[in-house]
Amino acid sequence: MKKEIIVNSTNEDTRIAILENNKLVEIFVERPDNERMVGDIYKGRVRRVVKGMHAAFINIGFAQDAFLHFSDMGTNVNQLFADIDSEELEETQEKKEDLDPADLLRNGQEIVVQIIKEPISTKGPRVTTELTLPGRFMVLLPNQDRVGVSRKIASFKERKRLRSICRKIRPANFGIIVRTVAEGKTEDILRQDLNALLKTWNRVQKEIKESKPPKLIFQDLGMASSVIRDLFTSDVQKVVVDSRKMYREITRYLKEVGSVLVNRVEYLKSRQPIFDVFKIETELQRSLERKVWMRNGGYIIIEHTEALTSIDVNSGRYFGKKNHEQNSLKINLAAAREIARQLRLRDIGGLIVIDFIDMEYEENRNKVVKELSKEFSHDRAITRTAEMSRFGLIEMTRQRIRPSLIHNITEPCPLCEGIGLVPTQGTVLANIERAIRRYVASGLDRRILVQAHPDMLEYLNGGRFSRRLRLMWKYWVQIRTEADPELKPYQFRILIRKNRRDVTEKFLK
Repeated sequence: MKKEIIVNSTNEDTRIAILENNKLVEIFVERPDNERMVGDIYKGRVRRVVKGMHAAFINIGFAQDAFLHFSDMGTNVNQLFADIDSEELEETQEKKEDLDPADLLRNGQEIVVQIIKEPISTKGPRVTTELTLPGRFMVLLPNQDRVGVSRKIASFKERKRLRSICRKIRPANFGIIVRTVAEGKTEDILRQDLNALLKTWNRVQKEIKESKPPKLIFQDLGMASSVIRDLFTSDVQKVVVDSRKMYREITRYLKEVGSVLVNRVEYLKSRQPIFDVFKIETELQRSLERKVWMRNGGYIIIEHTEALTSIDVNSGRYFGKKNHEQNSLKINLAAAREIARQLRLRDIGGLIVIDFIDMEYEENRNKVVKELSKEFSHDRAITRTAEMSRFGLIEMTRQRIRPSLIHNITEPCPLCEGIGLVPTQGTVLANIERAIRRYVASGLDRRILVQAHPDMLEYLNGGRFSRRLRLMWKYWVQIRTEADPELKPYQFRILIRKNRRDVTEKFLK
């Protein structure tokens, strides 16, 4: 499989696209006001312990408190608290096995945590006390005692070699996870990476002791650098960037860590934007649309709700053979491939429900499930897929680490406030009439002023016998209108004309 990384850098943002066989499968967007947070370490303060939720809320300086589930608390008390002396730690450590996690936390306590999931919507970030420091070839695990090797390294002999080296160089009270890019690397290169991580950890420890919460203790690499560190492996044919500054940063980093992949980094000098050259911009715009067409004429509809994401598969313009079952199978198999790509591209996580076209035979339903699982095998996020129900539904979950793409590059519509619908002009007129009827019943001055959006006033005043005149005759009230472009198309105000007192709230229910 041909794999490429394309980096577009501007003053406003940095966009990184991952291509597989010339198809866009992942996109990362970072802006100065929306920087990557996963991996950042904070010294915080316990705001509230909620035993019923098996969690605690930690103040780390964000608008919403961070969420610490008890399952994300480390087994070593040394990595939990920042305001307990060593003797107390030793005593607590001996009793740790008999303690409930809630008993280890108290309101107001200082604690060191690391972000594992970015804030999403109204939810704060999810954090853990099991700290990790990622390097190019390994991940350092302070206060742990284990050595792991990436499962993506296929050779058992190589895995054994890397594990043996790491056990040899691993300092006491530190664990190590060997990354995929470490395959074939010598002991000297691995030791060099480890020493750099240990220096970083010493700086982190110093910050923990000296700083007052809430405080950012350690910030992971920026988006571009972290993508190169984590995703630029030997199966990537090339990395293409359109910024000389970014090109120098990437090549310098790769040289510092002794990577042999530095020759695969290219600088593209072109008058045409780099995302246009690789036909990425069009795909990116398509990723914001509800309807996604497939090559065979079928299409899928992707809808977001607070609880889940629903995906509907439709035959569209597909005309196959007379056999309905085979037609449905072909559309569903193509949809399974496109759905897996779209979920990765849009970075959609949480609960997902897919409504495939109904198929009669269980054998065909199983083929669709297998195709979906096969496509998700390329996904870095953890996915779990249930069997297809007899109604053609598949329920699945996908690991959510950061907000989906649509939340990163769009915001709710100021008119509809995110629901996608606004009241019709007829509905707005009915609301105006009800407000006028309540106003007349109150016995106030019968000369009023109605303020509304120009489009609404055109609807209200249009025609020889306008809707405004009909309201005046019906309720025996004098109505004048005034345009206010600042109002939304479905908003209006009712004012007493004599003193221009706004009485809308009183009569609008």
